[in-house]
Amino acid sequence: MTLTQLRYLAAIADSGLNITQAAERVHATQPGLSKQLKQFEDELGFLLFARKGRSLESITPAGERVLAHARRILDEAANIRSYAANERGDHVGRLVLATTHTQARHVLPWAIAEIKRAFPRVSVHLQPVGDGEVLERLARGEADFAVVSTSGETPEGGLAVPLYRWRRLVLVPRAHDFARLGRAPSLAELAREPLVSYESSTRADSSFQRSFAAAGLRPTVSMTARDADLIKTYVRAGLGVGLLAEMAVGVGDDDLVALPALDFAECVTWAVLPRERVLRDYALELLKTLAPQLDRRDLRRALEGNGDAHWSSPPAWSELGQAISV
Repeated sequence: MTLTQLRYLAAIADSGLNITQAAERVHATQPGLSKQLKQFEDELGFLLFARKGRSLESITPAGERVLAHARRILDEAANIRSYAANERGDHVGRLVLATTHTQARHVLPWAIAEIKRAFPRVSVHLQPVGDGEVLERLARGEADFAVVSTSGETPEGGLAVPLYRWRRLVLVPRAHDFARLGRAPSLAELAREPLVSYESSTRADSSFQRSFAAAGLRPTVSMTARDADLIKTYVRAGLGVGLLAEMAVGVGDDDLVALPALDFAECVTWAVLPRERVLRDYALELLKTLAPQLDRRDLRRALEGNGDAHWSSPPAWSELGQAISV
């Protein structure tokens, strides 16, 4: 039994039992992967997969149990490699982040630029997706950690580390009646307008919908988008009043008027990390750049399961906005 065989087993399961895709995933040839699978099954003395002709049809119950152990072994092998690289000061690697479009465009560029200056041999890969997909990417092992926002509740799926707090803003063209209010529009006033916001705002469980429902109001969402820049484009086109994250409004938006959205719950942006994972030094440095209030030692202890996570209250975005900007 080898780590390579365990890696191939996991790749087959993660590729929907498609040998060709599994081979591509681990940069192997299809015949080589099939040969290793057969040798592994011969050593174990039972089949890991049920077959139909020359195709794999399903994973056997015994195969499921072996796969669970294989994943734990592979995770620990990766931890040993990460620990060794950190001890050697070998800052070469690949960092994959799953996040939303707003964080990818308006928060992470400055922080990633800092990391690239400090660790020039590290390649960083962003995976901007919709709110509901971020933690799914992490769960599938497709990212080293996730950056996602919630309206107060702690995200599940790993160790959740609070980075900062932020609020929504109302955004309108200068010719709009709201531009002359000189105050935050009420929920009742917003409910009378066509609204342009994020895709997640249409979900019944979203903080957007909950805020209106608590006031006995039903909003009219005329347009949604994943990208805050698209929301601003639609606002400029006169399709409605924008509701978006405060960090998405700034330079280049002088033709629009931003107003507070005080009746919506404050949001928190979190880093969600796989538990019992040894993070590379450059990943910890990125977290520290995004949230200076964090202590690296606390992060390491919590990740390695050697202590409870007691995080200090995250700062407001308005306190960090001047530092973390493009």
